[in-house]
Parts: sequence; C-alpha cells; structure tokens
Amino acid sequence: MKRRSFIKTTATSAAAFTIIPATVLGKNGGIAANDRINLAFIGTGKQGRILQNFFKDRTDETVTIAASDVDSQKLDKFIGIAKGANKKRGTDIEIFATKHYREILERSDIDAVVVATPDHWHAQVAIDACKAGKDVYCEKPMAYTVAEGRAMVNATRKYDRVFQTGNMQRSSYNFRQACELVAGGYIGEVKTINACVGGPVVACDLPSMEAPANLDWNLWVGPSPYREFNPVLSPPVEEDIYPNWRLYRDFGGGMITDWGAHMFDIGQWALQMDNSGPSVYIPPKHGQTHGLKMVYDNGVVMNHVDLPMGNGVEFIGTEGRIEVTRGFIKTYPNEKLAQLEIKPEDRKLYYSDNHYQDFLDAMRNRTRPISDVETGHRTSSLCNIANIAYTLERPLQWDPKDEKFIGDRSANLMLSRTYRGKWDYTDF
Repeated sequence: MKRRSFIKTTATSAAAFTIIPATVLGKNGGIAANDRINLAFIGTGKQGRILQNFFKDRTDETVTIAASDVDSQKLDKFIGIAKGANKKRGTDIEIFATKHYREILERSDIDAVVVATPDHWHAQVAIDACKAGKDVYCEKPMAYTVAEGRAMVNATRKYDRVFQTGNMQRSSYNFRQACELVAGGYIGEVKTINACVGGPVVACDLPSMEAPANLDWNLWVGPSPYREFNPVLSPPVEEDIYPNWRLYRDFGGGMITDWGAHMFDIGQWALQMDNSGPSVYIPPKHGQTHGLKMVYDNGVVMNHVDLPMGNGVEFIGTEGRIEVTRGFIKTYPNEKLAQLEIKPEDRKLYYSDNHYQDFLDAMRNRTRPISDVETGHRTSSLCNIANIAYTLERPLQWDPKDEKFIGDRSANLMLSRTYRGKWDYTDF
C-alpha cells in the first residue's frame, strides 16, 4: 500500500521543494507569528471544499500546497478552488495533487493536514500524519471505533502533535453560551440533558454498481470490508451534497455519530466531562431508534431523543432550562440569560470564537486546542458506544477510565475492528 517509502528525510528529498515549512522557522517547534502555515487537504469532497473555504479566510496565515483524493474529478475541482484562494494570498504556487495520501505525508514542506475523508479512513490517515510529523485537523466524528480513537490520542502524544477535532460548535456563540450557563450554575443543578441527533447506524443494503473511471473504488473502501460501488456512498462531483456513506456500517455510524459528534459533544462539554463519559448505557425496547439513556457516575442522564426543535440540546436544571441549536439559544424562565454577558474571569470553559483560528494559534504556540484529540476521542467514543447499545439491545456498563465494558465480552469485541489488507492503524 506504500507508493514510496513512508517518510523521507534525506537531503535530496528536502531539496526538492522550495517552500520551507513554518515549523522549521519557529522556536521550540512552534511557528513564528509572521510565517504562513502550509496546509494539505486529504479528502476533497464537499466537506473538504468547505474546510478549504474556512481556512481561506485566514488569508495571511495559511496557504494550500497539496491535496489528495481517490476521485480525480473531486480532486481537480478542489485544486481549482485552492488555486484561486492562493492567488488571493499573493502566491501562484503549483499545488501537488495525488490520490495516494501518503505521498503528501512524505513531503517535508507541509505543516498540517486537514482530514476530510469518510469516517472509516480517519484513524489510518490521522495516525500516519502524526507519524510523519504533521499537525492534524480531523473532521468529526473523530474515530470510527473506540480503539481507533485511543490510538489517535496515543499517536498524537507520542509525536507531540497539535490535533484539532472538527467539533466546531464549541467555537460558536450559542453552544458556548449554553455550556457556560450550565457550567456556571446559572440554571441550578443539571440532572437531565436531552439531545436530538437522528438515528443509529444501519447495515448497507445498497445494490452493487460499476464504479466510474475517475474513482479508485478499492482505495475508497480502504481498510473496511470490501463491497461494490454505489453512488449513494460516493456521489459524482456535480452533486453538491453530503454523501450518505455516513448512514451505513463499515463506513459511518449513522446520524448518532454524525450529529451526535456535535450535540452529545455539547453535553460532554457543559458537564466538563472531556476526559470521561457516561458509565451506563440503557437502550430502548427492540426496534426503536431513539430513547437511549446514558448515565454518568454523578447521576446526570443524557437522553437520545427526538425533539421538535430538531438537532439540538436541552439542559434541564433545578432553576431553569436551556434549549440550544445552531439557530437559537433560549432560556427559561429567565429569557435574559440567553444573552447574558459572561465576563472572562467568570468563564468556566475554554474560550474560542473561531475553530480554525484556534487550531492555527495552537500550532503556533504548541498548545492543545479547544477540541483536542482526547476531547474528540471521548465524544466519538460516546457515539460509538451508543451504536453498540442499540445493536446489542441490552444495558451496558462502561468503565470510562479503562475504556472497557464490565462483564460483557461481546460488547468489548465491538470496540475495535479488523482492517482489510495491509492497512494497520496500530503501526506507530
């Protein structure tokens, strides 16, 4: 699976590029304030293009110099967009393009990679990037399994990398305000959280079709069990939609991981549980897709429910209630709490008002960003365990410290998966 030797450190390789990585110029491995950060994007579909646009706004700080995708048409479209963004930055550099992401990781001039592949690729790509000395911005949900998430944490720490997970709601006003109000005790003691995120994962029953010539389907499937192509999993570039690979087992985790990585994450943050999680998972009756109860050791219950407000979170406290979505924040009975100005000295939580700037700042300062790899792991673990509970249809006792189920061998076997071929995320 290796097109070239994975990491090249020879003088010949380094001399092949004219851009010096900013990490070389900064002190103590950091990046000097006036140096641009060289980015590479791995996964150039809809979300990759959206992320390129977000990072483009950091005009004076970043430049895109490489991209990778197994679909040549999506890669070509991305390169065109990135070239236009680079020109606005005052550079007309040629962008290196390849379908083999490890060719990107071999380059010594890249400071960070943005991982926007389908979920089943996140761990392998992100761990390889850490191993190659790159900082990582990885889309949510961070990991496809609990074991992958822990490995991503371990690789990040081993190679001393900065890792930001794409749980970007932590950097938006509505959710930050709601979590600060909960953490600060403004609605009293919170014992119940209701989160609306959609249903659990389902088996893939899509009919087999012939893959288009522009798509390397075998490489798209990668470490997952092989199945034939269907455009629902990888739609053509002209369909500007979020592809529904995310619904199906072996590639995604359903809406319970896709949106749960946002809304359950907000529950975790408000409870200041970023290094832990629920210890009991109680699924509903057979066949139901909502109703899971997740109980923390402190007695707080987070419910997976369907709410009229759509995807969002409801906090119920002894002195009030908060409803929050991307579109609004409402507080009851004191409506003014929603817009209460919380002074910096009264904040209980990490403050960020731009998820992408926060990542770049963390790169420069060599600090942990707002959604560090451990945070991303704990949230994706909660989501993945929720899927396990819905699948097994029985209560599960979870040890957040040892990250194992108590007295349930079958459930523990579901914490990891077998990789196909020579792919191996544990090789770091």
